[in-house]
Amino acid sequence: MDATTLAEKIKKQEITSYIAVSAYIEHIKKINPVLNSLVEDRFEEALEEAKHTDEKIKNGEAMGKLLGVPVTIKESFDIKGLHTTGGLVHRKDLISRNDAHVVKVLKGEGAIFLGKTNTPVLCFCQETDNKVYGRTNNPWDPTRTAGGSSGGEGALIGAGGAAVGIGSDIGGSIRFPSHFNGTIGFKSGNNRVSQVGSFPNAGIPMQERMLGIGAIAKSVQDAELINGILADDKAPENELSEFDVVIPIEKLHYPVESATEHALKEVKKTLVNEFSVRDEEPLHYRDSAHIWQLIMSSDRSESGAKIAFNGKPHHFLKEFVKDRVFNRSDIHHYYSWASFGANLFRPSPKKLLELKDIVGEGEKEVQAYLQRKLLILPVYHTTALPHGEVYWQIFSIWKTFQKFMPFAAYANTWGLPSLTIPVAEDEKGLPIGIQVISALGNENAIFQIGKLLEKEMRGYKRAPVV
Repeated sequence: MDATTLAEKIKKQEITSYIAVSAYIEHIKKINPVLNSLVEDRFEEALEEAKHTDEKIKNGEAMGKLLGVPVTIKESFDIKGLHTTGGLVHRKDLISRNDAHVVKVLKGEGAIFLGKTNTPVLCFCQETDNKVYGRTNNPWDPTRTAGGSSGGEGALIGAGGAAVGIGSDIGGSIRFPSHFNGTIGFKSGNNRVSQVGSFPNAGIPMQERMLGIGAIAKSVQDAELINGILADDKAPENELSEFDVVIPIEKLHYPVESATEHALKEVKKTLVNEFSVRDEEPLHYRDSAHIWQLIMSSDRSESGAKIAFNGKPHHFLKEFVKDRVFNRSDIHHYYSWASFGANLFRPSPKKLLELKDIVGEGEKEVQAYLQRKLLILPVYHTTALPHGEVYWQIFSIWKTFQKFMPFAAYANTWGLPSLTIPVAEDEKGLPIGIQVISALGNENAIFQIGKLLEKEMRGYKRAPVV
């Protein structure tokens, strides 16, 4: 069941929270040895909270939109009493003293947290592996990547490990895992959801506006429910008939595999009778990945490096060789190589000043362009690849990210909300997700068309891990 359905059944006392929590715990115990997605549990506490919730429901004392519903969350969010390591060995014994903002809000709605899920080091990669918890595997094929940085959450929800999960996204980090694992995923827009209690904090304003927090889910209605709970600004109702749909196919510009192209064409067939569907290149589309990379490199990776190396002297390339060749580093080579690239391609002080103006003006123009448009793009050019291949495609010194990141980078670069929906499968049975993007304030329209595509096309299917 999705969270919306389960919450209703618990409220009506058709299912107890204790039974629901127990069922998910048993399922996680079966799938996690294959996936390595949940890295820290609070099963005993969750069962006690479920008992207490059931008692309150019987007495008519309990309320909340997620009353008694078992959920999970990305390791980067603080939960009081649990660890927030960021995948760093020197942080493996640190225990959070407070709940992150999103955790507090969800607990306030009655959610019961089962535990936390895996990420790459400091959430700085589109694959999920680190020296504390190891690698997370894809539930559809464990030899393939679960994506990142919310890869543990994507894999767990893809295999039905919780009713709903929470991730964050500054470079496709909700959408890559949703696409690869076959889940619904929603990245909120610019500053719509508080990042307080998220580690590491996106402290640079240009980076913070790219960050979105939202659900990794089994249904669009759950993504909408979670966004309604978490978002500071409530989106107005939209009249879907007033929107045009933009699906670049001939104008896609960047290469995609044949199954992904076919999925886009099927989406167009599904929508063409109800919408004006246009094949055009979106405004500021081709420069989005380059601008995204400059923003991510704007502080030369110094803030992250201070955390990663615990304030000690460091050399990214030497650290990469130590791990990649000799396996003698506490820092996973994913992070050291990505940081080396960010440092190598950092913008000059003059370019950084120009970038602020470009981003400010571009955001206004894209917001106006999408005011009555729903943009549909792939998430990635292919389905889930074997472990390591996505990483090398994005973090190549040949700047191949300019070919492979534009689909995901568009929403981050311009601070836009984006909903990922599984619409098809490739010849191997691996899920294919597309994303629906629009202007801030059009979240309601995004969810409406998402529900239509979910109903008419593939939607969420639980991966048969065991």
